[in-house]
Amino acid sequence: MNSRKQLKRRFNYLLKNLSILLLNELIEMVENEITKNKRQWVRKWIDDRNETGGSALLLKQLRFEDPAEYKLAMRMSPQNFDELLSMISSSIQRHDTFMRDALPAKIKLEITLTFLASVMNYRFLSHFYRVSKPAISQLIPEVCWAIYTALKTHIKIPEREEEWKIIEDGFNTKWNFPSCYGAIDGKHIIIKAPPNSGSEFYNYKKTNSTVLLALVDHDYCFSYIGVGANGNASDGGVFKNSSLYRRLEDGLLPTNGVIVGDAAFPLKNYLLKPYPGTQLSTAEKVSNYRLSRARRISENAFGILVSRFRVFEKAIPTHVDTVDAIVCAACALHNWLRKRSSSYITSTCVDREDNDGQIIEGTWRSEINPLPSISEQQRGNHSMTAKEKRDLYRNFFMTAGSVPWQLDRIH
Repeated sequence: MNSRKQLKRRFNYLLKNLSILLLNELIEMVENEITKNKRQWVRKWIDDRNETGGSALLLKQLRFEDPAEYKLAMRMSPQNFDELLSMISSSIQRHDTFMRDALPAKIKLEITLTFLASVMNYRFLSHFYRVSKPAISQLIPEVCWAIYTALKTHIKIPEREEEWKIIEDGFNTKWNFPSCYGAIDGKHIIIKAPPNSGSEFYNYKKTNSTVLLALVDHDYCFSYIGVGANGNASDGGVFKNSSLYRRLEDGLLPTNGVIVGDAAFPLKNYLLKPYPGTQLSTAEKVSNYRLSRARRISENAFGILVSRFRVFEKAIPTHVDTVDAIVCAACALHNWLRKRSSSYITSTCVDREDNDGQIIEGTWRSEINPLPSISEQQRGNHSMTAKEKRDLYRNFFMTAGSVPWQLDRIH
């Protein structure tokens, strides 16, 4: 009886050991198969990303040895990069799978910022970062929307009286334009025509585009952006179909407040535009000059945006939805960096005046070709009160609100 029990225990022991051996063998076979599939799935030069990719070599070296060059590459300091990464990492980091390791959030952000800051296309980005082109085409809109989501509170129309007051004081101090709360402008973002889109995005400049409508405050920041209008809509509805228009019509601005725009916009009680035509009186010419001074805020904001994010210099060859993500992310980064970095906008990169009111052009004008402006909106009958409002400013600029050099600037 005892010998039978011993035999049974020995048999169970052998069976247990055999099971363990078979299980280990099976695990090893599965791991080998996974490794084999991974090798087949990922090209060798991509698989070497962590050793020879741009993130592991050049950017790492610039970060520690030459922060100024790192800032030129990323459009922000290493500290700003780390701060931004901490804000969006959880929303863009994916989990590893059996077939592949997830791309680190850090590399995804670096790729996206390089794309925004340069004219480097997906193929060059793929080679530099050792990331597949299809992966890049998917991650860029993902990261752009994550950036915009994290930073969109920096694009904000004032809600409190003291916030409006800061903008008003800025326009009055810098450009001698009282009761002004912003400069409005619209620009064409040039794109590659989507398949089968016909003339849907074809604009008066004979290119394909979407439109960025923006209200800019006294400090070159966007208070409002509207993106995605088709390029062929520029003749009459970009502003009128925007949410900003509805809010302005409902009394958005403080009492008697105005914003300034060019001839593309309608004359309203709250929106001043230049006097039309060439046969103008001296007072009307002065008024147009004074209005154009205040409007330089929006021109410079768009100019800085393009000079910092060179993706806008050429037709953006992505899906239209991705273009919207790119525009939103770039505008949010523009505002965020304006507030975070003292060197993002310097005194020499924007237009300024000498003591005689002579304009010294900002350096961005020699660095880029500016974005095309939207064409004149549909003409309509201006209200009498809107005309009277413009005339009040005209009279003010010739009397109590005059500046010593204004007559010299109109001749």
